Amino acid sequence: MSAPSRILVYGVYGAGKSTLAARLADRLGLPWHPVDDLLWLPGWVEVPVAQQRDRITQICRGEQWIIDGAYHGWRDVPLARADLVVALDYPRWRSFGRLLRRTVSRLVTGEVICNGNRETLRSVLSRDSILVWHVGAFGRARRRMRTWQADPTGPPVLRFDSPTELDRWVAGLPRR
Repeated sequence: MSAPSRILVYGVYGAGKSTLAARLADRLGLPWHPVDDLLWLPGWVEVPVAQQRDRITQICRGEQWIIDGAYHGWRDVPLARADLVVALDYPRWRSFGRLLRRTVSRLVTGEVICNGNRETLRSVLSRDSILVWHVGAFGRARRRMRTWQADPTGPPVLRFDSPTELDRWVAGLPRR
């Protein structure tokens, strides 16, 4: 396979999508568009789905991009243009553990994320907590990745179930 130029990185919260997207952008010389920056305004105000879709459509019209997620209102857009889907299909314990560590770290450090937002104890303990979302979304994301991989009409899907396997693949990619 030649080096892809339009990549969708997909997985459940905490799998490492953004970390991988940054690595791929560096290695392949492709522009990375962090999805969270496109979806959230300051104060954790969600960008309306129609506007999200417009933003993603603009990016996906390009010939080179990496996107680190795909959500319900516009998932079809990157899938229609991707050369490759990299699916992080790690066990629940691994992705939830990573998510929990990241969330606690952000709480302690006050790290600023996506357009000036910060995770707070209140947000982490709410019904809309990313930790709660992980529990609910894990099975759906896993089924979706496997369905995409089995679909011969969609883009090729490389599904990784371990970081070691992923690291080997990334190490074999050409540098641009």
